[in-house]
Amino acid sequence: MLSSLGIVLPAYNEEARLGPALDELFAYLCSAPSGDLPERVSVLVVDDGSTDGTAALVRARPEFAADGSAPSRRDCPWLRLLTLPHGGKGSAVRAGMLAAEGDALVFADADMATPPDQLVRLVRALETADVALGSRIQPDGSDMRVTQPRFRRLVGRLFRFAAQLWATGSVKDTQCGFKGFRRAAARDLFSRLRITSIAFDVDLIYLARRRGYRIAIVPVVWADRRGSRMHPRPKLALRVGWDLVRIRFIHRRVPKAAADEPATESAATAGSAKRTSKR
Repeated sequence: MLSSLGIVLPAYNEEARLGPALDELFAYLCSAPSGDLPERVSVLVVDDGSTDGTAALVRARPEFAADGSAPSRRDCPWLRLLTLPHGGKGSAVRAGMLAAEGDALVFADADMATPPDQLVRLVRALETADVALGSRIQPDGSDMRVTQPRFRRLVGRLFRFAAQLWATGSVKDTQCGFKGFRRAAARDLFSRLRITSIAFDVDLIYLARRRGYRIAIVPVVWADRRGSRMHPRPKLALRVGWDLVRIRFIHRRVPKAAADEPATESAATAGSAKRTSKR
């Protein structure tokens, strides 16, 4: 039984969007039905070298626990802040997942593109899996990414094809920013993570499969939020392409799972997540 949950939110210059996102997150955490989530919940915002008021916004929140205390979820979920030099989303997520506390650890996008009520889906999947990957592709084959601009969808298809062919196998949605891990798996995988570009998700999935962890694919609600920091550029495309190529080489010495303990990839049994987000 998972008794505690740590939620990691990487944030870079998110002053405008982080406040409403934290309002939504803590409103859900304080009202979630008993038994939906572990009894203790903490939220760690990782400030990735922001130049705006992101860090100040977090410190001003009533949930902020400067002394690091961790009250019961029934009293109040708690909020911490980790500040880093700017290193990119992958670097921020890695640092946050290694610093977060909980039997289950989840990272999510700071804009709450996947609403907080979807946390229960990952937590339930982690009762029997080591890694739970949020997926915007639904059991009926529909894809919530159709709300993205057309150019981003095209780039995403090309990226997905290359990632599946080279590193992630049958995992179709590598880039959903909503993933959960049991603590031991998180410590192992994130300590080995080497890619810090937007390809870091592919690196994680490749490592999880190589290490033989039980992987659950969890359909989740998702909505495209305007204001994304990801803007396709030739230089970025070259870096991501190079990162994809080198994933297998940089991890060639990572121990593989035993032959009788292959990585498993299964759909979570929670059913379709298709519905309209309230935000």
